[in-house]
Amino acid sequence: MNKMLRVLGLRDLVLLNIAAVVGLRWLPIAAQIGPSSLILWALALIIFFLPLGLSVVELSSRIPGEGGLYLWSKAAFGDRHGFIAGWSYWTANMVFFPALLLAAAGVAVYIAGDRWLPLAGNDLYNGAFSLLVLWGATLLNIFGLQRAKWLQNIGGLATWLIAGLVILCGAWAWYRFGAATRFTATNLTPNFGSLATFATLATIALAFDGLELGPILGGEIREPRRTIPRAILIAGIVTATIYIAGTAALLVTLPTRQIDVVGGIPQALASVGDRLGLPLFGAFGAALLTLSLFGGLGAWITGTARLPFVVGVDRYLPKPLAALHPRYATPYVALLTQGVIVTVILIAALSGSTIHETYRVLIDMTLILTFIPLLYIFAALPILRRRGVGSDHATIAIPGGTIGCWLTCGLGFATTLLAIVTSMVPPQGSSAGMFFLKVVVGCVLFIGIGLVFHARGEHP
Repeated sequence: MNKMLRVLGLRDLVLLNIAAVVGLRWLPIAAQIGPSSLILWALALIIFFLPLGLSVVELSSRIPGEGGLYLWSKAAFGDRHGFIAGWSYWTANMVFFPALLLAAAGVAVYIAGDRWLPLAGNDLYNGAFSLLVLWGATLLNIFGLQRAKWLQNIGGLATWLIAGLVILCGAWAWYRFGAATRFTATNLTPNFGSLATFATLATIALAFDGLELGPILGGEIREPRRTIPRAILIAGIVTATIYIAGTAALLVTLPTRQIDVVGGIPQALASVGDRLGLPLFGAFGAALLTLSLFGGLGAWITGTARLPFVVGVDRYLPKPLAALHPRYATPYVALLTQGVIVTVILIAALSGSTIHETYRVLIDMTLILTFIPLLYIFAALPILRRRGVGSDHATIAIPGGTIGCWLTCGLGFATTLLAIVTSMVPPQGSSAGMFFLKVVVGCVLFIGIGLVFHARGEHP
């Protein structure tokens, strides 16, 4: 079998987008900031999420096919830049997967109430849990997207359900007891005179990233030019609602200072459950949240493995990465390679550091590496539009003609660039030199390794 199977329909792609984009772990991170996070969510929606969604819709209608952002960057800027975009995106997820796995491990301890909480800081538990989930999802993907898609489908449905519970609990808590956090004009207004506010905005914008993942699977989507835009529209509405309403619900349910970065959602549900006389409510929420995180992991493993496969087809990465499984038609070598790399990064990340410190460093590295290919997306669209690439009756263009395109892409590009710059600023209380070494130099090293592979592919 020499080609992939088109097994993803509209429902599958909507759930994949929700599983990939909606990270419920971002709700407690945002809620810790306080009420001003609600304004930052709305701002990130306008200056990043909407430009990204509109750009992805037009690019995927102009150049559909397996590889998505790699194909778009390659068409606009040439092979080397296409490679850098694809490589950065792939390596960003090699760093992102451990952060997602550690988040799932941290949430799972709340399933048993207080009994498992001591495991939260246990490296052996976190490592064993993460590796089991990682390799379970990897093997499921090797057995075919027809089977693997159910992991992200279940995760997407769990995300809808847990988000709905959080929002309903917040509304009930407000009606019955009043808000646990005071909302005033002062604390709702972000302090834009502080660089930390822009760094926070960059992190919140990262939470909206992921709409570009679906088109990477363009060769496995039924009627991609029709399905991708509809899936992005539906998932976009759901995502914005969950993030803004979910954060508000957490702030209503718990005081800001009591919200834990990892266990904030189970905490909130447990608090409401205790008031309702339902002690298992928090555990039920933790189980749903764990399923949601599993679905997100499955979606990203599925999508990102296609990048080394496509680049391997172009011979810039080792040829075996371009191999498809003879029975399941999946890029099994790319999936196995991805799993091994994530395993090494996870073990290294757990060595000599606390879970929360590791989590922060991984998020900061992910930010830089993820936003580099997004710069390519926003820069590629005006160029491809000017050249007339893919212009036909099936093209879904950004409204407003050339001016609308430039304004949309320019806003997205500026926001992305701001996110990259602010992510290089060390957080308060950390060593600037160590932060720079871990985050910035680490990202440069990842990209440098990729360029070596590209050079060898150009001159075999």
